[in-house]
Amino acid sequence: MTRALFIVDVQNDFTEGGALGVAGGDDVASRISAYVAAHRHEYAIVVASRDWHDADNDNGGHFAAGEPDFVQTWPVHCVAGTAGAEYDDHFDTSAVSHHLKKGQGKPAYSLFEGETDEGVTAVRLLEEHGILDIDVVGIATDYCVRASALDAIAAGRHVRVLTDLVAGVAAETSDAALAEIAHAGGELTKTVD
Repeated sequence: MTRALFIVDVQNDFTEGGALGVAGGDDVASRISAYVAAHRHEYAIVVASRDWHDADNDNGGHFAAGEPDFVQTWPVHCVAGTAGAEYDDHFDTSAVSHHLKKGQGKPAYSLFEGETDEGVTAVRLLEEHGILDIDVVGIATDYCVRASALDAIAAGRHVRVLTDLVAGVAAETSDAALAEIAHAGGELTKTVD
């Protein structure tokens, strides 16, 4: 098998009730869990990323000093070791083979900016497991899913975004992100017709 599943930032702070919660986040978490349960055998590896920001600094300007602009600066979110940084309760992580943490002290959007607790990067995982194809799901379509999919394409892999397993901040920016991914060579598909 040369296919990987990348599950991006399905965390409490990005689902309903979180610091940056998106509508439909809990539902996407549940649907991702059901999908993984039914399709785990199709993937050599299942990689889940989490924002994992420092509590004692602004993470390279990522946390707003005043009013966030919601483009480059954000409210405090996904602080390491807090409930907001944990995976959403609707996301069953039992089939995840690799967990990556990103944004430790700096802004980070793409899963490719993360690493395991042992320091293993996404690129190294792709090389070690001979991954040629990547399916991308998660939160948020218009930010971290977008960045992760584009980096996967830039890494020379065939990328599919499973569009019924993503949730975005806003419809307009999510649609634009998906169009950008398609323009870059990614495939947009659904798990069900």
